[in-house]
Formats: sequence, C-alpha cells, structure tokens
Amino acid sequence: MSRVFATFFFIGYLKPASGTWGSLAALPFIWALHELGRIFLPFELGGPLLLSVALVLTFFGGLKATRLMTAGGDDHDPSEIVIDEVVGQGIAILPVSIGAAGVGADVLALYPGWIVGFLAFRLFDIWKPWLIGRADRRGDALGVMLDDVIAGVFAAFVVLIAAGVSHAIVMV
Repeated sequence: MSRVFATFFFIGYLKPASGTWGSLAALPFIWALHELGRIFLPFELGGPLLLSVALVLTFFGGLKATRLMTAGGDDHDPSEIVIDEVVGQGIAILPVSIGAAGVGADVLALYPGWIVGFLAFRLFDIWKPWLIGRADRRGDALGVMLDDVIAGVFAAFVVLIAAGVSHAIVMV
C-alpha cells in the first residue's frame, strides 16, 4: 500500500518527468476535494477546509510511505515517489480554492490561478532555491516531503501576487 500511495496510484512510474506527471495528476484530486468540501460542509470555506485537512493527512501519509519505500536503499528520493508533488501542488492551488470560496465562484473559473500555481510550483520544485534546496539536501524522507511543501508555499505566494496584479489591472 505504501508504494501505491507514495507513487500516487503509480503515476510516479510515468516517464519522463515523473514529478510533473505527479503534479498534473494532483490537479483533479485538488478540484474534487474543493468540490466535496463545498458540497458537504455547511459553510462558505468548506472547500478550502477539506482541501487543507486532506493536504495535512497526505503529508503525514506521504512521509510514512516515503520512509517505507526508501528504507535500506541508497536513493533517498526515488523519482517514482510523487506524493510530495501532490502535497506541494495542493498548497500552491490553495489560494485559488480560498479565493473561489470567498467570492462564491466556481473554482475552475479561476483557471489562471491554476495555471500560475502549476507553473510556479514546478519551477520552484525543479530549481530548488534557498530553503527548498536546504530541505532537499536533508537526505531523508522528511526532506523529500518538506522541499515540496516549501515549494508549494513559494508558489502560493506567486499565485497571490499574480492575482493581486491581475485584479489591479482589471480595476484600472
């Protein structure tokens, strides 16, 4: 089961660029969680709340699955492990989920935020500047998960900045 989870239902075995495939596969998962929260939780921010809870649970499940998959091996971050990309991509899209819920819009109507979040997350995940690189260099399962969490946070800031710029342009 840890292999199924860590590879996000074997998406991690797609080549080339398994991390990009994992990030792409995360998008429908993120959308579904937002919609389920919106439908089943009886308050305005139900979508982002369910998404946030799922991301926290996925982080800890991914941490455990990554530990199990890398135990005793030489490679601390095999390319087929993409559950970290799922978490990071979810964090990058979280501002879009919050924004859609806050204004009562369809989350897919904010598609520019999805595009910016995807591209910014992939950029930070591949480039690994500053704290992202430090987390990656830990050489353990926590580093595998943490570098993508930080990349997701950086990408979420880019999404917020892009939305601010976009809204400022529209207001002019």
